[in-house]
Amino acid sequence: MGVTAGCKEFVRDPLSDFGPVTIRNMFGDAGIYADGVMFAILVDDTLYLKADDASARAFAAEGKKPFTYRPSGRAPVAISYWEVPERLLDDPEELATWAQEAHRIARATKSKSAG
Repeated sequence: MGVTAGCKEFVRDPLSDFGPVTIRNMFGDAGIYADGVMFAILVDDTLYLKADDASARAFAAEGKKPFTYRPSGRAPVAISYWEVPERLLDDPEELATWAQEAHRIARATKSKSAG
């Protein structure tokens, strides 16, 4: 299905409290970047934020799950991006807090892989 232009604009607005973001197309979906670091993804018009073991508990407590994909002929694979609770899309201030944490995690992950 991919990501629609309308979804990109819809997501950009509540993230404006977080700060300037760039949304780049990738494989029909999109990555969301700040300061050159991807901290969120849009897949099939659904927003996911980068998480670590600690922050994943907050997503799970909201009944959300990580993004998963199924490689050809293999079991599903979950990655460390979790679906954003719908209520955050109506609360830009709280979404900004969650996005800041996702950005911090993404920067830390990038630093570990570069070192």
